[in-house]
Amino acid sequence: QVRLVESGGGLVQPGGSLRLSCAPSGSIVSPNYMAWTRQAPGKQREFVASINSAGITYVADSVKGRFTISRDAARNTVFLQMNSLKPEDTAVYYCSVQGPGLRLEGQGTQVTVSS
Repeated sequence: QVRLVESGGGLVQPGGSLRLSCAPSGSIVSPNYMAWTRQAPGKQREFVASINSAGITYVADSVKGRFTISRDAARNTVFLQMNSLKPEDTAVYYCSVQGPGLRLEGQGTQVTVSS
């Protein structure tokens, strides 16, 4: 069964940057929607950013101007470039994709922002 494999998480100091990647482990139909969400300890899951098949992006106000979502359509891969990271960005980050007959979510990757 195809999975979404996330990578790029880790520990970074405040003000630093990380780039998350999310790619399918096998062949899938081209998604028409790809997104990142996150969940901090003791908090509800929240939307971070999305991109559709037309390349239109949405970014949560809390990360606007700091985070950028992009994709490699040929590889059905989605990225999240995170700059100027803050301690409140600490969370498990999840990617998800949707398309015709397709709905997948990754296992999550931990991002910790701390000095």
